[in-house]
Amino acid sequence: MSALPLDAAIRIAAAGETAAKEIGTAMNIAIVDAGGHLLHFTRMDDAWLGSIDLALRKAKTSVLFRMPSAALGEISQPGGPVYGIEHSNGGLISFGGGMPIVDTDGRTVGAVGVSGGTADQDVHVAEAAARAY
Repeated sequence: MSALPLDAAIRIAAAGETAAKEIGTAMNIAIVDAGGHLLHFTRMDDAWLGSIDLALRKAKTSVLFRMPSAALGEISQPGGPVYGIEHSNGGLISFGGGMPIVDTDGRTVGAVGVSGGTADQDVHVAEAAARAY
């Protein structure tokens, strides 16, 4: 398992913060390692307190399943192959804002979770953050 260094996590969060500022939305940005453990967290001024947990869970969801949290949401709808999965692993998030962080060898080394705006805004910021890796 490759490690995601702290300096990379800080750079990823900074890119997310820049993207959030560009759209004028205060965000919570969580960076987790490959095991789903918190490595770095940024809470922008005036970001919703209720979104702290959502950002953490989006990152954890994305790293545990090595996919964007929104992709898990697509297959966990009623009648889907993993319906109800969001109740596992201490609670997952199955809507947008979680993105895996993948190294040059295609290994998932961590994930970013973003919350504080609409799902589309969260995805936009998470994608910008993940690209910074």
